[in-house]
Order: sequence, then C-alpha cells, then structure tokens
Amino acid sequence: MNTTPTDTAGLEQIALKVREHIIRMSTDGGCFVGASLSAADLIVYLYTNFLNVNSSNLDDPDRDYLFLSKGHDVPALYGTFAELGLIERDRLKNHLSTSDYIYWHPNTHIPGIEFHSGSLGHLPSVAMGVAMDIKIRGGKNKVVCIMGDGELNEGTCWEAVLVANAYKLDNLIFVIDRNHFQANMPTEELIPLEPLQDKFAAFGASVKRIDGHSFEALHNAFSTYPFEEGKLNVVIADTVRGRGLPSIERRADRWFCNFTATEVEDLLKELHGEKVTQLTSETLVVR
Repeated sequence: MNTTPTDTAGLEQIALKVREHIIRMSTDGGCFVGASLSAADLIVYLYTNFLNVNSSNLDDPDRDYLFLSKGHDVPALYGTFAELGLIERDRLKNHLSTSDYIYWHPNTHIPGIEFHSGSLGHLPSVAMGVAMDIKIRGGKNKVVCIMGDGELNEGTCWEAVLVANAYKLDNLIFVIDRNHFQANMPTEELIPLEPLQDKFAAFGASVKRIDGHSFEALHNAFSTYPFEEGKLNVVIADTVRGRGLPSIERRADRWFCNFTATEVEDLLKELHGEKVTQLTSETLVVR
C-alpha cells in the first residue's frame, strides 16, 4: 500500500469505503454495526502504515500478526481486507451466506484471519503466546491484539497483561477500542473501567491514550513502538460507537442492527454528509 502516514486524506478515503462496506453488511441478517464503525480507523491505520501484512505475504513467517479479539467488529476487518486486496470486494456480498465463511465473527478460512474469535477475553492470551514464540526464536514480528473496552471485564485479559510484562514482551501491542459501550449499555454504568490508563500502568505496561479517529494521533503513537524496552505496549484509543452516522452515534440500542435495504441506502447517504429527511433515530428500528 502506498498510503503514507502524512496522507491523511488517503487514509480517510479508505476508511470511508470501509464504513460503506460495514453499512452494507448491516442488512439481510445484520451485523454489529456500531462497534465496527468505531474500530474502522484503527484497523485501516494498522494495515496501511504499521503492520507488515499484505496479500502476498499471508503465509510468510516474518509477517506481522493482528488478532481481532473483539470479533464482532469483523465487518471493519473484512472491509479493510477488501479495500487492500486481501479478499475480493464482491465477496462481501456473501455476508451470512451458507456458501461462504463471511459472517459475524472471524474465520480462518478467510485469507488474513489468524485465529477464530467471538467469545471475548481469549485472544489476548493467544497473541501473547505468539509474541512469546517470536521472542524465543529471535524474530522481529510485531503482534497486535485489538480488544473491546467491555471485554476488559474478562479476567483473562488482565492475566495476559501480567504474563506479557513478566516475560518482557515488548513486541506485543494491546489496542483498546474505547468506545465507552458494552453491548447495550455504557461501560461506566455497568462496571466502571476508569482510570483505565492508570490500571494498565499499574500492571506494568507502557500506555498511550489517543484519539482513535485521528490518523495523526495513531501515527504519533505507533511510530514510537516499542514504547519502552521490556514492557507490553498498550494503546487506549478513544472512539465513538457508530462513528460516521450521527443518527446512531453513541447509542446503546445500536449495538447489533439489521436494517432494511432502504435504510441502508439512507445511511450511506448520511455517511456522505447528505441530509436524509426521512431518516431519524426513531425510524431506524432494530430487528
């Protein structure tokens, strides 16, 4: 990919296309649209500017690794793969079809998917194991694990942080998609997470907190990898659930959505800044 960290307009255009794919996958069975939209910029940046992963090196032992622990965000990952040529764009039309493996969570039959996920809290340990193996072999691969903020209620996540720091896995990066929602309610109303940065630091990690929708902020953070020698890297990316669609942004009831074809077309118009008079938060019904 020729996109450079300074080409924010190019990155924004890719992210826009990814969001279009996400919206189109939110019909005929639906998808986890709100969380997928919050993670789109993170995933686009990582694959265009940070990770050594492309369509020609998916089986190369020297490639970098991304594990999507919050597997319900996979529409953002599928969309990124389609824009970067890892899978064909037309294949996204097979979402939820029994003739393909493109559905609500990652499946290793899809090129570029490193591990199945869906049940939260497991992939931080998987990523940690891969990072440890790389360290033992003397490799230079980077390992990234994207986690949800609500996922942090799983104790296995914190166990992985403890072990990663015990073994000085500074080749491992945990990225937290901090959209402040867990399923259908705000995280701070269920089990408060803050002060999140202090908690990771207390567990021994080197932590940066950034605007997860700013490509400049993403670049400034990841360009300093590893953050500190011998420490787990953690990026807390503050994001907005439903980013790009004002009608569903920051809404607890827009977690999983199955929109009609008409609603999808209206949402695509809204994504591009058009005022759609018949589109209101009340007309978008979760099915």
